[in-house]
Amino acid sequence: MCRSIKKLRGEQPSEDEVREAALQFVRKISGFRQPSRRNTEVFEAAVEEVALASRRLLDAVDRPPREVT
Repeated sequence: MCRSIKKLRGEQPSEDEVREAALQFVRKISGFRQPSRRNTEVFEAAVEEVALASRRLLDAVDRPPREVT
């Protein structure tokens, strides 16, 4: 879908890298490269939500496996 989005899993991506990937995703699904002034607030909120969800996902999948005792 979004070929320009860099794969972040397996690395320790910075918050800027996560936000940049979220921005690319929101741009792709919204169809806006730059939202109008009227849509800027909702566009930015979507980017922040996607970045937060992405960070939670990366933190969860990059954890080392639990040891079974």
